[in-house]
Amino acid sequence: MEKITSFTIDHTRLLPGVYVSRKDHPGGQTITTFDLRMTRPNHEPVMNTAEMHAIEHLAATFLRNHAKYGDRTIYFGPMGCRTGFYLLLSGDYESRDIVPLMKELFAFIADFEGEVPGASEKDCGNCLDMNLPMAKYLAGRYLKEVLEQITDRQLIYPE
Repeated sequence: MEKITSFTIDHTRLLPGVYVSRKDHPGGQTITTFDLRMTRPNHEPVMNTAEMHAIEHLAATFLRNHAKYGDRTIYFGPMGCRTGFYLLLSGDYESRDIVPLMKELFAFIADFEGEVPGASEKDCGNCLDMNLPMAKYLAGRYLKEVLEQITDRQLIYPE
């Protein structure tokens, strides 16, 4: 069986950043998949499911309500390896195009106060697995250490 593209990325050289993972063209429309890598693979601890779950709820809510990107947001969700998230947007984008949006998103999460949207038994299949304080910490770290000083090495996959 042929390896899928995401398994051909050299994870030993991959830094936290914002990467275009792939572009698909269903029905002639471009869907851009972004790799939002929050931790360095195989180098630092992965994120726990509770904080990833809180980030997912906050980010999906923020993005789908965003004035410019709300109707372009297809999906926001966690990577199985727990080192980051995937964001799918309708449109043909490069990594640098969405850095301002990611700064806005992760500042929103880092500063969020209140109940996590959809974190109730009625609205979520695992509402007890949420860790807002750690989600805020990780979002703030990603914002300060990656997004606010992002370099080309953190925008283009290593070869």
